[in-house]
This record gives sequence, C-alpha cells and structure tokens, in this order.
Amino acid sequence: MHNPHGLEANFDGLVGPTHHYGGHSFGNVASTGNAKLVANPREAALQGLAKMKALADMGYAQGVLPPQERPATWLMRELGYTGSDKEIIAAVGNTHPGYLSAMCSASSMWTANAATVSPSGDTSDGRVHFSVANLQNKFHRAIEHRQTERTLKAIFSNEQHFSVHSALPMMAAFGDEGAANHTRFCRHYAEQGVEFFVYGRQHWGGQVEPQRFPARHTLEASQAVARRHGLRASHTVYAQQNPAVIDAGVFHNDVIAVGNQNVLFCHEQAFLNAQYVYADLQGKLGADFELIEVPSSAVSVADAVKSYLFNSQLLAKENGKQRLLVPEECRNTPTVWAYLQQLLSEGRGIDELLVFDLKQSMQNGGGPACLRLRVALSAQEAAAVNPAVWMNNGLFERLTDWVKRHYRDRLQETDLLDPHLVDEVRTALDELTHILHLGAIYPFQRHGSDL
Repeated sequence: MHNPHGLEANFDGLVGPTHHYGGHSFGNVASTGNAKLVANPREAALQGLAKMKALADMGYAQGVLPPQERPATWLMRELGYTGSDKEIIAAVGNTHPGYLSAMCSASSMWTANAATVSPSGDTSDGRVHFSVANLQNKFHRAIEHRQTERTLKAIFSNEQHFSVHSALPMMAAFGDEGAANHTRFCRHYAEQGVEFFVYGRQHWGGQVEPQRFPARHTLEASQAVARRHGLRASHTVYAQQNPAVIDAGVFHNDVIAVGNQNVLFCHEQAFLNAQYVYADLQGKLGADFELIEVPSSAVSVADAVKSYLFNSQLLAKENGKQRLLVPEECRNTPTVWAYLQQLLSEGRGIDELLVFDLKQSMQNGGGPACLRLRVALSAQEAAAVNPAVWMNNGLFERLTDWVKRHYRDRLQETDLLDPHLVDEVRTALDELTHILHLGAIYPFQRHGSDL
C-alpha cells in the first residue's frame, strides 16, 4: 500500500444475514422484479467475500464494511411499538408485514450509497472527507445513515486524516444517494482530481425530470457536499442524468456510467446535454481524458440495465489501462458480451475483463459497483485506517467461517417473523465487531437488548 501516487481502496459491504427479496426499491427493475423469491443469505455473503478476496489477491487495497443491525427494532420503538424486541417484531410482522420486511432489509450492502468521498488532494483542509448519504427517497434506505456514520467513524477514526460528516437534512430538496452518483477523475490518486457529481433533478429552478420513476438525487445535495468538502469550482463538474434513462430503470448514475483515473465508460444516453458534459470534463481534466461511449445501436438501455454492464468496476493497472470487472449477467446478454469483445480488441482504455458471479445480491438490484465504496488514499492515510478491516488471507478465512456458522441458506419474507432470527443476527454481529475491531457500534450493543 506504499504507492507514492496513492491508491484507490474499495470498501465492500458485507451482505447481511437478513438478505431477502423484499422488492422495496420502486424504480429499480431488478429489485421489484425479484420480489418474494427465496434468497440465500449465506451464498450472497460468500459471493461478495470471493470478489473482495480476488481483488486483494490482485494487489488492490480491499476493505470490508459490516452489515447493519436488522431487524431495526430501535426504529420500531421510535414508531410507537412497545414490549420486548420479539413481541415488537411479532406485532409489526402480523399487522404490517411490509414494515417488517423493510426494517429487515440488507440494503446497506450497497455501500456505493453509503457516502460521497472526496480525497485529500481535492479538499481545502487536506483531509479525506466523507458525507454520509441520507437516501431519503426510500424508507428502507433512509434508516441507514446513523449506523453508516458510526461505522465510518470506527474505521476512519483518525481526525488528522479523515472527516466524517453526518447526512444532509432529510428533505426531498437535499436527496443524496452518495457515491453511486459521484465519480472522480485524476492522473494519480493522491493528487488534485476532478470530482463529477451527477444529479437526477434540480429542486429549485429545475425544468426537466423523469415522469415514471423518481429522481432520487438533487443538484442541491451535490452542491452542499462539495461545499462541505471544500472542493474547488475549477475542479468540479455537475451533470444531470438523462431523465429518459431514469424512467427506463437507471435509478443511479452508476447503472449507466463508471469512471476511474482518466477514463469515463458510459452509455450515449447517460447524461442530459452529454456533449457539454464531456467538454466540461475534458476542459478540467486535460487532454488525456478518455471517453468510451457505448452507442445505443450496440447496447440498448434495456440491455445495459438487465446486464448491469456499467455497474462494473474499473480497476487501474500498472500499464496505465483499466480492468473492467463485470457480473456474469454481462456474459449472458448477447449484445453486451459482443460489445465487450469488440472493446477489448480495440485496445483503448480498457484492456482486460474480469467476470464474477454475484447473482444473489444482483437479484436485489445492484451489481459489482454497488457493493463498493471507493476511497482514494495516500500511503499515510491508508496506514491510518482501522487495520482490522483490510482483506487478506487471514481475514478472508475468519469471515468465511463466520458466515458459514451464522447465516441461513434460505430466507423469505415469512421467515422474518421467526423469533430466533433476531438472536442469530445479534450473535453474529457481536462477533463481527470483535473480528473487525469496531467497538460497540450497533444499537443492541450500545443500549442493551430486551428479548
């Protein structure tokens, strides 16, 4: 991790033990389309761990972010339910099963939505800044931000190097979906870069919005994050996502575009007024900005959404090119696979393909890029991260054993009423906080539990 140019670390969300297909995310075609299927939390977590281990083995800095406590009994109490935790879970499940399913969601595994991260090379005080996303558009996600803040502060606790900001106000005007709508371009990770914020709508003064599905992220939220982080206007670009693709199921920018270093890989319909966006990026990044724009004639928006082609990971290589990590669904979508073979043959910014099986989590509406929060760090900053969260052979073995001992191999909505589930989850999470040296970050650890 001692690269003089800095490094980009991926912090992947560990899929939680209550992973099930609740179909809570209106506007996310995969999420709603697979509602009520039987999930396999154990396999989902192991698939995610395999991806983390593979990247660590390739030499990438790979961290682990823990799941959140679910069922969210603390929230049930805030909503007026009383009694023991198990009595509350029974009451919620028997009267409002949709409530219970949402309050058991394992959606925090999508850590691309955990926060927006600005590396120290971009910020006015020379620290790495994190702004926790409020995710206010979806109930099951809007309940994550308090735990996300506690988790990030446990991992990035050194205030000399890191600043973790609370979520923006929980209002539609400041809808903030985190890094899923943010990309950073740079030559070297530790140096000044160009931060690229993509929004779905403008709350004040906006004209164009999607008609079918909600635009979850506002320009006003992105501007507030940029101010908090002390970003320079000369190195910041704002772009509106094309409303038509939001209505086609592209609920976040990272479903239609991905960037890393000097490369932007996107669909031609990704942005409103795309040519102006590209010109702004090129003007601020410089002549070596490389655009790989996929035409609709090669890959339709529908096939891009189905395959999660752009919800992929661009991984920097020592030869100056990029690896593209895609899900198995890309191989199973003929137009997408044909395009990728053509792209590799052209020898442009992407010269290698990695394919991973992430079906269990994919069916809940997110691909490889949703599972990770990118954090660019200097060598000194990497050394200041909680060392217990870095993936290596020992941690992989411990977490694999942990998952196999604590996770069920099938879970559906009706199982959420099982009174034993909450005990299983808390036992697992309590052990996990010791493995990752996180301290008492969960509500049941901080306030006790009444079972």
